[in-house]
Amino acid sequence: MSLTTRCPNCGTAFRVQPAQLSARGGKVRCGRCANVFDGVAALVQEGSATSESAAPLPEAEPSPQLGLFESAKKLPPLPATGAAANEDAAVPQFLDEPARPRRLAWGFATLLALVVLAAQAALYFRAYLVALVPDSRPYLVSACAYLGCEMRLPRDIKLIQIESSELKQYPSGNGVVQLDAAFRNTSTLTQEFPVLMLTLTDAADEILARRAIAPQQYLQPADPKVIRSGVPGASVVNVRLFFDNSQLRAIGYRIALVYPPA
Repeated sequence: MSLTTRCPNCGTAFRVQPAQLSARGGKVRCGRCANVFDGVAALVQEGSATSESAAPLPEAEPSPQLGLFESAKKLPPLPATGAAANEDAAVPQFLDEPARPRRLAWGFATLLALVVLAAQAALYFRAYLVALVPDSRPYLVSACAYLGCEMRLPRDIKLIQIESSELKQYPSGNGVVQLDAAFRNTSTLTQEFPVLMLTLTDAADEILARRAIAPQQYLQPADPKVIRSGVPGASVVNVRLFFDNSQLRAIGYRIALVYPPA
């Protein structure tokens, strides 16, 4: 049985099937003005008016968007009536819901973002990662060679503490003074050797000279392999330096450990 419903917006009438109306709870879209309306509430009888004041019903025309709304001669037989008809009826094309993003695509994009984030974190904390997992060093070295970064040991100056220091005249005299100091790596991880900052002061604690002393200068012997291997975890480094104080005549001193900017 073919029914006729009229768009309340533009007044165009269309032929519909009961199964098509039940597919979306009676909601249909006008093929002419694209207005969505209740097709059941807008049902009219052909050849009659909906009210005394309503205009005569024009000849029902097929929807320009839907092949199912063609003349009754071309319509296929109606499916079984009842609940089964409502469940099995084909959904009109213009009432189809927009396709949802595929979960597989979203899952792949999420996984890719997590992999990129993990790679960035591994490169940023590469020094600590190598200290914790030494077997990861070859892979991170290769990544740094490709990305142009530098593979270094951890550099946390808060974990390097000065345990003792002393400045005294060298027994031979001639203005030579001797500096003895010791610092400890309080971390369990190997740290890069820091730079020793030595400041010499006069009796009024005014600065006379300041010098940055690299590991190559305060380590004896200055073995490059030892320097590259870093300060082992929970170890102490002893430093002994000699310098000429005959011109400065420094009385006091201050020392500090720093890491230069990477």
